[in-house]
This record gives sequence, structure tokens and C-alpha cells, in this order.
Amino acid sequence: MAESKSSATDAGDAGDAGFGEGVPCWVDAQLPDVEAGKRFYGELFGWTFEAGYGASTWAYSEGRAVAALSPKRDGRMPTVWTVYFATPDAFGLAGRIREAGGQVITAPVPVDAYGTMALAADPEGAVFGLWEGEEHAGFERRHEPGSFAWVELYTRDTKIADDFYGELFHDTLLGPDAAPDFGRVAIADVFPAEMPPHFLVHFGVADCDEAMGTVIRLGGRIQVPPFEASYGSVAVVTDNQGASFAVLQR
Repeated sequence: MAESKSSATDAGDAGDAGFGEGVPCWVDAQLPDVEAGKRFYGELFGWTFEAGYGASTWAYSEGRAVAALSPKRDGRMPTVWTVYFATPDAFGLAGRIREAGGQVITAPVPVDAYGTMALAADPEGAVFGLWEGEEHAGFERRHEPGSFAWVELYTRDTKIADDFYGELFHDTLLGPDAAPDFGRVAIADVFPAEMPPHFLVHFGVADCDEAMGTVIRLGGRIQVPPFEASYGSVAVVTDNQGASFAVLQR
């Protein structure tokens, strides 16, 4: 991960104001071809790019960090967008995940001075990241077109999901001041029952229909055409390398 351009905040920005435990604070895509990813997402969302930590590339919307694109280290791994949940203690949260029936895939590891990351999976196998921020807290811009807007967990058993995440992230999901950026839905409601449990990252757009045209023109495909959800107009798409994500028009 690379050093952030700015620490200023406004209503749509996160800067280094920090994130409560369980708040989605960062996303990255593991792609076979990062240069192709830059062309696709640069055109779709207007992102600009700079070199990030290691082999990763950071994406910026209006000069604020919003995501990272990273090369896949192993061609057998899926081409996916991964969401990272904030935590003040990655090692402690990893232990609680195990105790709650989840799995720690990659144990917490420091990323130079930027923070500490880990990968985990819930009891049904949906994979997510943990991020304990230091120099890099997470999103510098969110909830605006061209930036993170929401993440939805597609699960086979909503009670298992509610119990697992409600215990881990009670304050940010259910507490009196909670304003979640994270929801869940049964897989059968939208996807075939054989679809594995997973998180679907949503990016904001000004016009959902226009975004669909751009996705098709750039070689992506539409998995689920625009539909109305409680949080806006949503469409599920796949980029030109196979990574699925959603676009959300509030």
C-alpha cells in the first residue's frame, strides 16, 4: 500500500478520521492484468492511478485514494474484489474470528508503516480482509460516484451470518449509533443456489444505465441488470477479467 495523497475529510471522505471496528475501510482487486484493469476502471469510474505498496497500484477518485489493483500471484486463485474491515487490533480480531467458527486464511502481517492486514473467512466460507490502519487508515473518499458505496454479503444461511458478524462487529452493525455500510441477503434471492457465499463490493455511480453501457463497451458483462434495492438502483457486473462487482445509484 502506498502513502495517501491527502488527509483532509468532508462528508464523502474518510481521510484519517479512522473507522470503527467492522466498518468497510478498503477494497482491492486481484487481477491477471493490472494494466488492463487500469484501462477498464479508469474509463468506468474516472480513476487515476499511482504505484502503491509492492506490486499494487492505487486508484484515486478526484485525488483521493479509493481502491487498489494488485496482480494475482497464483493463476489458480479467483479474480475478485476483496473488502477489508477496519479493526484496532488485527491479532485480537483474528482470534475472535476463530472462536466464532470462522477461519484465518492469512495471519495478520504488517505492511511496512501503513498498517496490518489479514484475510479471513466466515463459517460459510465468504472471504474478507482485516485492516488495522496506521499511516493508511483506509478510504479517503467513499459514498460518492466513483468510490466505495456498500458491500453485500451473499450467504446461504442468514442466521449464521447475523450471529457471526453481529457478535464480531455489534457496535458498527447494530449499535445505537450504527450506520452500516454492510448488508446481507440469501444467495437464492439473486444468484443460483450453487453460488458460493461471497461479498459483493458496490461502487457508486451517477447513472446506473449509463454505467451498464460503459461496462459492455469495455468488454465486461452484465450478470444482473439494474434492480431496485432498499439502498438504491443496483446492477451486478463483471469486468473484462472476470472480477464481479456492483454499481449503485443512490
